[in-house]
Amino acid sequence: MPIQTIARQLIVLKDICKKYETASGAFTALKKISLEIREGEFVAIIGKSGSGKSTLMNVMTGIDHINSGEIFIGATPVHTLKQSELATWRGKNIGIIFQFFQLLPTLTIAENVMLPMDFCHTYLPRERRLRAIALLEKLGIGEQADKLPSSLSGGQQQRAAIARALANDPQILVADEPTGNLDTETANSIMQLFAQLVVEGKTVLMVTHERDYSHYFSRSFTMADGEFLNPADLISDTNCGRQYVA
Repeated sequence: MPIQTIARQLIVLKDICKKYETASGAFTALKKISLEIREGEFVAIIGKSGSGKSTLMNVMTGIDHINSGEIFIGATPVHTLKQSELATWRGKNIGIIFQFFQLLPTLTIAENVMLPMDFCHTYLPRERRLRAIALLEKLGIGEQADKLPSSLSGGQQQRAAIARALANDPQILVADEPTGNLDTETANSIMQLFAQLVVEGKTVLMVTHERDYSHYFSRSFTMADGEFLNPADLISDTNCGRQYVA
């Protein structure tokens, strides 16, 4: 049975526009996008390749800059941060999970998980490996800690990538097509893992072209040509809370 609790507003986008200059002229990837997400939600952005969903994730996490609009994550006006400030802010506040894992091939799994802690100087140096091992054990791959990524299966690599995203205990996880490179059984296990992280208090925003996972999401939105197709649902209800799927 779904559980609902009152949750605070965590992510607010206001009239976001993003344009790229191309050989054939300016291309508008995001057209006045507005969106609100409350803490504890599991939200999906669904759309075909080229719909703008990955661009939306990039500007929301500060990987890319917007041309106009406002982005608030918690109390932070992300659109005002300088380039030198964005990487540290992102490392401490948002865990990013990619379709192709993006694990460094010459580092062990544990060392990959330790990287965000090293970069942001979180936790004492002597604590970082212990935390990495604890996260890997939590995700069911503790025995893989000292192996290189190439020796792990796709599902194990994705779990390692999720452990890395959790390294600094961010409140928000952003997953860009996290199941797109996995078989159906492994993909379902990853979705169950995300659902469990929401139960534990994380807010998860997932970009996907899959519609088969709708029962996991508290809300989902469809994008096409840089716009949402269901704009009436974009502003979260003040009583909208956590909706969990076991």
